[in-house]
Amino acid sequence: MALEFIGIDPNTGQSGSPTAWVDTETADIVLQSYTADDATRAQCIENTAPGHVKGIPAHETVIRIPAHLVPMLREACDAAERRAAL
Repeated sequence: MALEFIGIDPNTGQSGSPTAWVDTETADIVLQSYTADDATRAQCIENTAPGHVKGIPAHETVIRIPAHLVPMLREACDAAERRAAL
């Protein structure tokens, strides 16, 4: 697996690093960000998609992406679409 670096939160300095990559083989978007707090996780569990069991599966997690990183996520989506089209 190889990851294409898309961007890192410029506001985090050296102590934090919400980051976006695209897997060059699968075109999956890979994100590193802040762990969602308990209140956010509870809301996610309470607002489960229709037809799904409530809860967060052990192989999944909830992360929080800062709103100012939306442009970076758009760039990651564009990169993933380009990769998938290859």
